[in-house]
Amino acid sequence: MAVTTQQLIQWKQQGRAIVALTAWDYAIAHLLDAAGVDLILVGDSMAVVLGYETTLPITLEEMLHHAKAVRRGVKRALVVVDLPFLTYQESVQQAMHSAGRVLKETGAQAVKLEGGHPAMLETVARLVQAGIPVMGHVGLTPQSVHQLGLRQQGKTQEAGERILNQAIALEQAGVFSIVLEHIPAELALQITLKLRIPTIGIGAGPDCDGQVLVTSDLLGLTEKQPPFAKVYTNLRETITKAVQDYSVDVRDRKFPE
Repeated sequence: MAVTTQQLIQWKQQGRAIVALTAWDYAIAHLLDAAGVDLILVGDSMAVVLGYETTLPITLEEMLHHAKAVRRGVKRALVVVDLPFLTYQESVQQAMHSAGRVLKETGAQAVKLEGGHPAMLETVARLVQAGIPVMGHVGLTPQSVHQLGLRQQGKTQEAGERILNQAIALEQAGVFSIVLEHIPAELALQITLKLRIPTIGIGAGPDCDGQVLVTSDLLGLTEKQPPFAKVYTNLRETITKAVQDYSVDVRDRKFPE
């Protein structure tokens, strides 16, 4: 059975942890889905996979191209696509157009937007009213890198209360889930207990309803790991060794045998 947004909410009620990872192509998405991942995010973190230094340069067209490939590789997991920078902030109409294209052209089931300020709350509410499932995202929001940096957010009482209030407001606006990125574990727990919808943590401690990592971080493919990532294998070394062995065989005329 394919995972639905309502099922994620049910899992929170049942205390069943939600497993989420990112994907950027058919092969990775197919492997993640076959391994039993519940939610696959076509994140704008893909910008780094494509060689950009931040998430800001990636375009909607690039996201659509990769999201189509990811969706073709998935049978069970819920596929959520990030709306990239400046494809939803200008107006509700722009957000509706961008989100509508994602659902119509890729087959993904939901979009993710960053931020919880009043204008974003209006945008979320209008998208949900139009039948577009929306995942929220508060705390460290990478599209605001030039404003917030990459530092942990919510460390003071005032900042923590602001993030908590944003999360509550996003739930009221209709998001089915919310990403909590790089905030103190105590704050993440407080938000998780307060909301009826599931929280998905990344660098937010162990008490969220689920966890997400950037798959290239998990696989050891990233040159510079975030402080909250865990490397489960080192494919950089594995791939480098395989390519070096292949190169030796070709140069020594041992391949093909």
